[in-house]
Amino acid sequence: MKVLLISANTVLEPYPVYPLGLDYVAGAIAGDHEVRRLDMNCPADRDGLQETVQSFHPDVVGISLRNIDNTDVLHPEGFMAGYQELVRGVRRLTAAKIVLGGSGFTIFPEEAIRLLQADYGIVGEGESFALLLSALAGGQTPDGIPGLISRTAQPAAAAPWSRSTARRFDPQASYLAFYLRNGGMLNLQTKRGCPFKCIYCSYPHIEGRVLRRETPEQVARTAVGLEKAGARYIFITDSAFNADVDHSLAVARAFRAAGLSIPWGGFFAPTRLPQDYFQVMADCGLKHVEFGTEAMAAAVLQAYRKPFGVEEVMLAHRSAISAGLHVAHYFLFGGPGETEQTLETSFSNIDKLERTVLFLFCGMRIYPHTGLYDLAIREGQLTADQSIVEPVFYAPASLGHAHVAGRVGQRAQERDNWVIGAGGDRVTKILNRMYRRGHTGPLWELLIR
Repeated sequence: MKVLLISANTVLEPYPVYPLGLDYVAGAIAGDHEVRRLDMNCPADRDGLQETVQSFHPDVVGISLRNIDNTDVLHPEGFMAGYQELVRGVRRLTAAKIVLGGSGFTIFPEEAIRLLQADYGIVGEGESFALLLSALAGGQTPDGIPGLISRTAQPAAAAPWSRSTARRFDPQASYLAFYLRNGGMLNLQTKRGCPFKCIYCSYPHIEGRVLRRETPEQVARTAVGLEKAGARYIFITDSAFNADVDHSLAVARAFRAAGLSIPWGGFFAPTRLPQDYFQVMADCGLKHVEFGTEAMAAAVLQAYRKPFGVEEVMLAHRSAISAGLHVAHYFLFGGPGETEQTLETSFSNIDKLERTVLFLFCGMRIYPHTGLYDLAIREGQLTADQSIVEPVFYAPASLGHAHVAGRVGQRAQERDNWVIGAGGDRVTKILNRMYRRGHTGPLWELLIR
C-alpha cells in the first residue's frame, strides 16, 4: 500500500522540533509499504501538500498530533481547529483512509477522531499502525489491534509495543534541511516508558510505566548517523534521561566510544545521583541539562509526587554546574498544594540556584489518565462526563491563576535568566537571529547571568 505520513505540529516556539515519531512509524511499515513523509512545520512541505498527495496517490494517510494545546493558563490556545483544517484539506485531495496517532491523539482519542472525522486512530505507540495496514491490505476487518479506535468503535486496550522498534531516519527527507538550517538540532530516544508518578504527567499513559531500553550501542550508532546527516546538536527526548542511571551512563559512554563529536543535551530529574555522574556525562559530550524541577517548596514537591526534594535539587544542580554544564530548571506554579507561603519558599530557594536559566510556567493543565485528573474529580473541579479538550487548569484552593502569574511575573522582572513560559515571540526571534548567524543548539545558556 502507499502510505503518506504527516506530522501536523506547527509550533515553532521556542525552536522547531524534528518529528521523531514519523521515523519510528516509517521504521515499522516501510518494509511492507511505500512510504512518504511530510512535516507541516516545514514551509516547503506545507506548500507542497497538494502536489504530494496528487502525485503519490496514497491509499492511507497517517496524521500525527503532537500536542492538543499550548498549556498557557492566561492565553490558552487549542490546536484542534488547525488539525481540522489539515484533515479537511487532505479529504479534498484524496479518498484515502485517514488514521490519527501521536501523543496528543492518545490523550484525547475519542474526541479527536470525532472532531477530525478520521477513519481510524492508534492510541499509544505508533508501531501498531503496521497491524492496521496489514489488515486493510488483506481486506480484513481490523479487529484485535492494540489501541485501535474508529468512529464507530471505542478504542481497544492499548499496550506498550512489545516488538522491536526500528527508527528509519531518512537523510533525504524533504524537511531535514529545515531543521539543519534552524539550529541544527535533531533528536534521539534512548528508551520508552516512565517509572515516575508525577501527578500531572501523561507520559506513563502514552508510553507505559515500564522502561524499555535501546541498547547503548544502537543509540550511539543512530547518533553518529544523525551527525553524518548534518546534525550539529542532539537532544534526547526521553521523559527523563536519568530515569535509569546505569543505562544513561552506558549510553553516554557509547557516544564517546562511537566517536560522536557534536554536543548533546536532554531532560533530567534532579534526583540523588552518583557523585561523578555529571562529570562523566560532560566528558562524553553532554552540554545542556534541563531539570524538570517544578517547585522548590517541599510541600508542593510532595503534592506533585516528585521523586526528589529540595535538597536533591540543590545537590544535582551543584553537581552539574561543577562539571561545567549549562543548566536550566523548569518550574510549574499553581498546582496542588500551592499557597502564598509555598510561592515565597520556592522563590527564596530558586534564588540559591546559581548560573542557571529558569523557565517558569503558571497553571497546571489537567489531562485525562493522570493523578491530577482524579484529584480534580474528587475536589469537584471537574465532572466525569466533562470534556477537557479545550484547556482546563487545576485551581489551587487559595490562589487564582492571575494572582500566581502576577507574582511570578513580578519576580521575573529585572532578571534576564527568568523566562516566563517558553519565552514567547521575543525569545523565538532572538533564537532565529542566532540560528541565521550559524549558532546551534537550544542557546538558552546565553541568558545565564
